[in-house]
Amino acid sequence: MLTLNYTFDPADIILLRDPTRQQIIDSFDQLSEVTTKDDNVLVFYAGHGVWDKQKELGYWLPSDAELKSRSAWIANSQIKDYLSDNVIRSKHTLLITDACFGGSIFKSRSVSAEMIVRINELYREPSRKAMTSGNLSAVPDKSIFIQQLLKKLGDNEDDFLPAQQLFSRIYEPIVNNAATNPLYGIIQGAGDGGGDFIFIRRK
Repeated sequence: MLTLNYTFDPADIILLRDPTRQQIIDSFDQLSEVTTKDDNVLVFYAGHGVWDKQKELGYWLPSDAELKSRSAWIANSQIKDYLSDNVIRSKHTLLITDACFGGSIFKSRSVSAEMIVRINELYREPSRKAMTSGNLSAVPDKSIFIQQLLKKLGDNEDDFLPAQQLFSRIYEPIVNNAATNPLYGIIQGAGDGGGDFIFIRRK
């Protein structure tokens, strides 16, 4: 969808299938070495997650993770550090997660789905945003989130589609058909300046 319908170059895509913790961390390190302040970065994670209610910490669980040991877990705080503007130095970074407890990446209130700002203003200012399939809860194995994300990207006829507008299009169909509450908002403390990631439709 991204390479055929939008201006994502296949040569720039890093695809990890069932990655280990080391493979995910190595890929973040690779991004941090090659990304410049003129780039836009989209990170998409579909997989397992866990929420430690007592410690109020969320984690990604790579393919080599074990529930009895946290040595291969990746804390949301580490993901946030990689996505900050002083590590992956892109102008706009968008994290999309389809995982249980994905909403634990947020430490502030989510951005309203109805908040629409002009495209040039959104692109001018830097952004660090996240879109998740759920809040602090489990999400179904059959992902309505992914279905709606692909559908709305495929149906879109706008040349420039802000991530927050994409979220506003998928939100209602998801909550109407699944017991989950998708979120969109700022990755707190990562360098967001009020802008947004823009999906640019391929001509």
